[in-house]
Amino acid sequence: MSIISRGLTTAISGPFRLAIVGSGPAGFYTAHRLLKEWPNIQIDMLDALPVPHGLVRFGVAPDHPEVKNVMTTFDKVAEDDRFRFFGNVPIGANFSQGLSLEELKQNFDAVLLSYGASEDRKMGIPGEDAYGVESARNFVGWYNGHPSYRGLQLPLDNTDTAVVVGQGNVALDIARILLSPIDTLRKTDITEYALEALSKSRIKHVHVVGRRGPIQVSFTSKELREQMALPNVEFHADMDLIKKEIADSQSFISKNRPLKRLMGLLEKGSPTVHGDKSWTCKFLRSPVEILTEGQNVKGIKYEVNRLEGPLEQRKAIGTGEYETQNCGVVLTSIGYRSVSIDGSLPFDERQGRIPNRFGKIVKDNDEEMAGMYTAGWLKRGPTGVIVSTMSDAYETADTIVYDLKNGKEMLNHGEPKPGADGLKNAMEQRKIRPVTYRDWKKIEAAEFAIGEKIGKPREKFSRIQDMLAVL
Repeated sequence: MSIISRGLTTAISGPFRLAIVGSGPAGFYTAHRLLKEWPNIQIDMLDALPVPHGLVRFGVAPDHPEVKNVMTTFDKVAEDDRFRFFGNVPIGANFSQGLSLEELKQNFDAVLLSYGASEDRKMGIPGEDAYGVESARNFVGWYNGHPSYRGLQLPLDNTDTAVVVGQGNVALDIARILLSPIDTLRKTDITEYALEALSKSRIKHVHVVGRRGPIQVSFTSKELREQMALPNVEFHADMDLIKKEIADSQSFISKNRPLKRLMGLLEKGSPTVHGDKSWTCKFLRSPVEILTEGQNVKGIKYEVNRLEGPLEQRKAIGTGEYETQNCGVVLTSIGYRSVSIDGSLPFDERQGRIPNRFGKIVKDNDEEMAGMYTAGWLKRGPTGVIVSTMSDAYETADTIVYDLKNGKEMLNHGEPKPGADGLKNAMEQRKIRPVTYRDWKKIEAAEFAIGEKIGKPREKFSRIQDMLAVL
């Protein structure tokens, strides 16, 4: 008897039924791997929103359509008869009318949690709640058509200066969107209401601020190259600091080819010498207060830092010197954190993730939880791009296959489970109207049709009722 067939007989009779909570890249890539590696499987993917694909739809910048090509892979996953999508189905204690984790456990052999990171890290400084301060997540969700952020308001037409706190790729995405010519954005799938607001924006200067130095920035060469190429946009920075840090860090930079390329771009700067707009890379600055006038942002106060420690682990240390800068908008891009959806789950509040071993959820005493898995940002923390999420998801899938092959305990206790079919009554009672993948393709087709009429790839529905009205 082969190891696979032995695993099938020791695990369960009938297909192995897996619930995946969350329909972003982590969930889809885990499903992709499992469908290939474990033929006798039935995967039911559930998401609170009617539409799938998570951050590929709501996080990727509208002028980066090539990154969204992964949706083709996800479509192929969904075409498999062993896969079903249930959108518009909220899961967990955070939803009053949602399904509980316990209900999933009763109906599936295993549950994979891959619902991402839904909260923002806060700066924790006075004035952070003033009008004009928003998180990167909210702003990106707003221009990308996420239903939760459609109503976001920012005084873009009331100031010429915005500050973005953080120096990662999302920070540069935001700076690029704020400074891009409106006619360039019109050709993307950015929402029409965001286009209208950005067309009235008076923002001409964007400061991208980090607490450490140039060597420690988190953005990549691709993002920086695009930023430097923005038409009519000057680049400002402390070039003496950049040159000194590069010179002092040669022993470290020389061993890291991507970093060497990145520092070359930063040192070279922008070809635009005289432009109407500008972006500034501001280093060694920690925000300590948002300055307000009434309820509105009027500026930001920084503590000036210095760097200490070895080249590989430089730390920002406050000097006790302070400076202020006028601005009317502050967007914070300092990281996300996941939240727990059920009190019975172990959860690391400090790191904002579920403790796990190669994707298998473990309790506080390091004991494995039978049939419980995690993938994506919930598993490893909110870092990395789609490629790293794929590797991470494949690792979790391989852990599930290993457990099946070795007859490890699941949630079924030897009895066959019905999967999502067993949740039908609960969904009807709570007036949950599930959206299938076929339904989603109808919604997508309607978005394409509206977009074609106005010269865009698509016009996303940003209200749930509008999505459901298509069906």
